[in-house]
Amino acid sequence: MSKRTGAKYKIDRRLGVNLWGRPKSPYNKREYGPGEHGQRRRKPSDFGTQLAAKQKLKGYYGNIGERQFRRYYQEAVRRRGDTGEKLIELLERRLDAVIYRAKFVPTVFAARQFVNHGHILVNGKRVTISSYQVADNDEIQIKSKSRELPLVLEALESPERDVPDYIGIDLQHMKATFMRAPKLADVPYPVQMEPNLVIEYYSGKR
Repeated sequence: MSKRTGAKYKIDRRLGVNLWGRPKSPYNKREYGPGEHGQRRRKPSDFGTQLAAKQKLKGYYGNIGERQFRRYYQEAVRRRGDTGEKLIELLERRLDAVIYRAKFVPTVFAARQFVNHGHILVNGKRVTISSYQVADNDEIQIKSKSRELPLVLEALESPERDVPDYIGIDLQHMKATFMRAPKLADVPYPVQMEPNLVIEYYSGKR
C-alpha cells in the first residue's frame, strides 16, 4: 500500500481539490491547504501550475513515486501520437487503476493493496504487481476466495462512481475486461486533469 494512504485527504487539501470526488473529503468543508499557511492565496507561476498538474495526476493514481512517474512520461514521449493522451493511457492501463475503475475496491489505495496481496487474476494467472500494464481485451478477475470480502462488497454497492465504457463488467463472475485504451475525455476524473501541463513540466526539466 502507498506510504501516503493514511494522509490521502491531506493530498486533497494540499492540492486544493477533492481529487477522488469523495463525499468524506475534508476539502468539502475547508477549501484551503493544510497547516497555518494554508489559507494564503497566491497566483502560481507557470512552473507552479505545471507542478500542481503533475502532483494532481500522480496523487490521483495513489501518489505514484517520482521515478516511476517520470518513466511513464518517457514512455509516453517514445510512443506515436499525442504525448499527453499516451500518458493517460499508460496510467489507466495500470492494474490497480483497472481494479479501481471496475469498482472492485473503494479507493485506488485499496486497489494497490488488493493486487499486492494476490487477490487478482489476469487472464487466469495471479498478478501481484499493481503497476502491471493491462493489454486490450485482458480479463481481470477477483479470485473466488476473495469475492466476499467486505471491501469488495462495499465498493460494488457504492453509488459514488460509475464504471467507464472502456471497462467491461461481468458481476456474476467478478470479472472485468479492459476493452480499449481510453482518451482523456473518456476517463471519469472528478477534477480537471491537464496532462499537457505535465508534459510541459518534464520538457522544461531536461
